[in-house]
Amino acid sequence: MSIKVTNARRKQRVRNSLRRSANGRPRLSVFRSSKHIYAQVIDDLKGETLASASSLEKTMRDGGNTGANIDAAKAVGKLLAERAVQKGVKEVVFDRGQYLYHGRVKALADAARESGLSF
Repeated sequence: MSIKVTNARRKQRVRNSLRRSANGRPRLSVFRSSKHIYAQVIDDLKGETLASASSLEKTMRDGGNTGANIDAAKAVGKLLAERAVQKGVKEVVFDRGQYLYHGRVKALADAARESGLSF
């Protein structure tokens, strides 16, 4: 089985599990590339993005961060949580997608929790 098929299956398995336990809460979705990390809070019922943040933003790049490290992931998680709380979102479900809950994905989740989101 190829890595693409394995990743697609894992992503679908995680997403199906989230749909069962969401109870109308928005979804915090994470995408991790080799150079950057992106996160967004999505309302699946309305089909709209409520808040987003990434390591590509100018405020993130000022410190010389490449975006491919744990410090950048923490900064993105903190910024995303602040933006979501401003929009009135306090509770979300965490969608790690095909990525293991480890390293940059875990750092982003922990920073989002510390900044006011609960999941």
